[in-house]
Amino acid sequence: MKLQSVPGNTMKMPKTVDVSRVSATVDVLAEQIARFAQSDGDYATPVPGFTLHRRSVATEPIPCIYGFGLGVVAQGDKRITLGEEVFDYGPGQSLLTTIDLPVMSNVTAATRAKPFLGAMLTIDSRTIVQLAAEMDLTQPPKDCSYKALSIGELEPLVLDALIRLVRLLDEPDLIPHVAPLILREIAVRLLAGPYGPIFRHLVAAGSPSQHIARSVTWLKQNFSHAMRVDELAANAHMSPSTFRHHFRAITGMSPLQYQKQLRLQEARQLMLNQNLDAGSAGVRVGYESASQFSREYARLFGAPPLRDIQRMRLTH
Repeated sequence: MKLQSVPGNTMKMPKTVDVSRVSATVDVLAEQIARFAQSDGDYATPVPGFTLHRRSVATEPIPCIYGFGLGVVAQGDKRITLGEEVFDYGPGQSLLTTIDLPVMSNVTAATRAKPFLGAMLTIDSRTIVQLAAEMDLTQPPKDCSYKALSIGELEPLVLDALIRLVRLLDEPDLIPHVAPLILREIAVRLLAGPYGPIFRHLVAAGSPSQHIARSVTWLKQNFSHAMRVDELAANAHMSPSTFRHHFRAITGMSPLQYQKQLRLQEARQLMLNQNLDAGSAGVRVGYESASQFSREYARLFGAPPLRDIQRMRLTH
């Protein structure tokens, strides 16, 4: 079947599995992804929230937002930059993001003979909450927090489920019936595996992670509005200093930096997709000063707005 191409996330976990077995399983996953992603691009599949990715050359860092999901590398290497932190991951590893994060993403190792091959799976938070309540799992301490982005080794049984999910693309009539079962299995195995404490902490009532996740949701929906950290802290039932500490610990950046990245990425999309000029785009996302908008835009994207958009149009 032909998939539809669509335009275009460290806590290092210890290895507790048979490395040779994982390597062989990862090779199978790479072969299966390559069957469907036969040329460079990002491919939406009929499985909701499941995409396949292929690149034959290393790429420049691209700003994007990673939501609640799991990124998997089957071949090649990838780098994610979150604030000042850099996360590298390769074959057999996965990247988990538990809240929306503005990051820089790029492929660091890929050739035509051995292209980068990967997959992204959006995770349904409602499923995690439901499964966490059903499973007899130890609850993490409320006073601990976990980063919203972490890298770990994929367990063989999770890899096996991902392979079955890709192979299911050969049977489109069965996808509506079988895909939900495989997705539920993956969620169960993630909850019961090394990523489990992160998931459980995220859904634990009253945990700092849950409060920060709600603040992040508000910022994502209201990034163009003026932000008062004191009000966000009060809504999260924290003092301003405690709120800033937990926000940075979980997201890798301050609330102001988070808002700024959301604004600049949205402005870029407005100029690229709606042909807005820099001044109008800056005002639309909440900037009052055109010079400040241009300066911060160039700092994030490496060029002033007009030059960056011209470059983007030439490369797409």
